[in-house]
Amino acid sequence: MTDAIWLVIALPLAGAVFLHFFGRRLGEPLAGIIGTLSVAASFAVGFAAALPFIVEEGAHGETVMLWEWMPAIGANLEIAWDSLAAVMTLIITGVGTLIHVFSIGYMHGDERFARFFTYLNLFIASMLTLVLGGNFAMVFMGWELVGLCSYLLISFWYTKPSAAAAGKKAFIVNRIGDFGFMIGLMLVFTNFGTLAFDGVFERVPEILDEGTATAIGLLFLVGAAGKSAQIPLYVWLPDAMEGPTPVSALIHAATMVTAGVYLVARTAPIFEAGPNAGLVVAIVGALTALWAASIAIAQSDIKKVLAYSTVSQLGYMFIAVGLGGYIAGIFHLMTHAFFKALLFLGSGSVIHGMHDEQDMNKMGGLLKKMPVTGITMGVATLAIAGIPPLAGFWSKDEILGVAFEYGGVGIVLWVIGLVTALITAFYMTRQWFMVFTGEPRWDKGVEPHESPRSMTVPLVVLAVLTVGAGFLNTPFRLTLEHFLEPSFELVKVAHPPEGWGMFALLAAISVGAGFAGMAMAGFVYSRPREIWERFQQGFGRLWEAWAAAYRVDDIYGATLVTPGRKLSERLAFTFDAGGIDGLVNGVGRAVRSVGTRTRVLQTGLVRNYGVGFVAGLLAVVIWLVVAGGGV
Repeated sequence: MTDAIWLVIALPLAGAVFLHFFGRRLGEPLAGIIGTLSVAASFAVGFAAALPFIVEEGAHGETVMLWEWMPAIGANLEIAWDSLAAVMTLIITGVGTLIHVFSIGYMHGDERFARFFTYLNLFIASMLTLVLGGNFAMVFMGWELVGLCSYLLISFWYTKPSAAAAGKKAFIVNRIGDFGFMIGLMLVFTNFGTLAFDGVFERVPEILDEGTATAIGLLFLVGAAGKSAQIPLYVWLPDAMEGPTPVSALIHAATMVTAGVYLVARTAPIFEAGPNAGLVVAIVGALTALWAASIAIAQSDIKKVLAYSTVSQLGYMFIAVGLGGYIAGIFHLMTHAFFKALLFLGSGSVIHGMHDEQDMNKMGGLLKKMPVTGITMGVATLAIAGIPPLAGFWSKDEILGVAFEYGGVGIVLWVIGLVTALITAFYMTRQWFMVFTGEPRWDKGVEPHESPRSMTVPLVVLAVLTVGAGFLNTPFRLTLEHFLEPSFELVKVAHPPEGWGMFALLAAISVGAGFAGMAMAGFVYSRPREIWERFQQGFGRLWEAWAAAYRVDDIYGATLVTPGRKLSERLAFTFDAGGIDGLVNGVGRAVRSVGTRTRVLQTGLVRNYGVGFVAGLLAVVIWLVVAGGGV
């Protein structure tokens, strides 16, 4: 089945091409069904190709050559199929299929229904290109295509100025990160003479010294920070909520934002050769996790809470992969894909049932109106809060264990992770209580309703995965760890402390933090609105700072965007006025000058014109005679 692994990319790509040309004629729901089936078929092929890794423990991957592209630099169209690629493929196509199904109901009635599924299919194909690429050139190609597709999807409702601006913001901020990634690739080629994985990773110890490896790792971090929304390049992700909610679930749960985590894990040999770069990755992740979690506390937009939550959870993954806990990072990537996709799709169900209302201050009491949505979102809330035995508990605890075992700086990161866990439990419980409990606060004329089955069935499936996926890697049975080991055989993978006593102690502390956060939120937000409004006012300007996201966008606007715009306008004016206009005006002045000097010949007297004609004729005759004589 490995020989046909190219179908994993080809199927959604073919779906995108087909829907581009024929989707509008097919209309809904057929265009959505075709788009969904193409991704589901890709999942089936990926699962069949992954069976050898499941059946045969320790099975190694292989590189599948499709055709030569630029063999001189090791940039061929080839697929690196190993256990890491298999996990990423199954997550992307599995969760992607559920999001496609949800989108059929969510996008019902949209005039660009078929075009939406065209973009979704293209996005899936691009992300699969990124994670399956067998060399850095192919990874970078998928990397850039993902950026393009994110722009198309975030600004899908481009008639809204805010959506168009959000799409441009995401595209520009990602280009900043991509520039760092590209410089890193140049250093890789300079040192290894190839971009092929096979020619790089195994030769890292003999080719790279610690300084060069650190430089490459830090440049890769710049690219990863852009795609995975880490400090200081996280500002695009909250604005990306302007896109349709299924886009938020697809981009911000299971695909694009995990690209940075995948990049660090895939290039683990480089980070091991430059451990300081890995430590910077972990520190950036920890600061991002705490920073974004604090902002999420005070958000009132149901999707903005989840957006900052995503930034925070990605920080957790960066802590893991930065400290060498690559399997822990991928494990949390997987569980996060399930419970965060569920939360985003659940929020989409709420918005759909509330007739496009996103302000949680105008919700309340929705559990009776939307029981399936409320219960499934409750499951996801418990998971992200780290409550056992749900999936989020196992993966989050493994990351905290890796940080604790690292010692030194790792202990500081462990403390930050614990505080972040408490805050996460608080703001997610706050969201659930504000939306689903208490007195109804919606506007007159709004009648909330449960979403159709095409939207609730994916919620139920994701809820089941949120409950059970964590058991793939527990201290009792390390199934996922054994599955991924062959992909990290060139590096030393960090693990949590050994021993049941230490596991129980660390788990008790982290679960205690989760319960404490939930208890505080429940105590405040299960009571009348006046109580939690007074609670928020008690924080004064700090709450205002959280609600305004510390005004980072304003700071960027004042220090970077506005000066940059003025400079570009000045340069454009100078080039336009002095260059383009100067050239055109210069030609005009030259013509006018020549005309002014020659108009004296236009006397209006026929005898003058006759003399001129005869003189000219004599000159021509003389030239012909002289030229002919020369011959």
